[in-house]
Amino acid sequence: QVRLVESGGGVVQPGGSLRLSCTASGRTSGYYAMGWFRQAPGKEREFVAAISWSTITTNYADSVKGRFTISRDNVENTVYLQMNSLKSEDTAVYYCAADSKIETVRRGLAGSWGQGTQVTVSS
Repeated sequence: QVRLVESGGGVVQPGGSLRLSCTASGRTSGYYAMGWFRQAPGKEREFVAAISWSTITTNYADSVKGRFTISRDNVENTVYLQMNSLKSEDTAVYYCAADSKIETVRRGLAGSWGQGTQVTVSS
């Protein structure tokens, strides 16, 4: 299948910014959508953002609209999550996901998942 590796997590102060990256390797030919989920301590994994292969369609959770931006580079097989105006509530492990349909990704049913990268927002 497709191997996904996230990077870019770390510790940032409230109001700061981070950019997460997820690079796909293996069987990456054809069209596929990618997205991001996160899981905070004591909470279930939740949808953050998704993007179609063409980049025409993007989806965002209401909690991150206006603050986070998802983008991708199909030549490098990489999806990015630019996170601005970070809040303590954004603290979580962020996971990358990929599948053939953006709706499948959005619903949390993607066939490929990364190992996660920790994002901590704290003063």
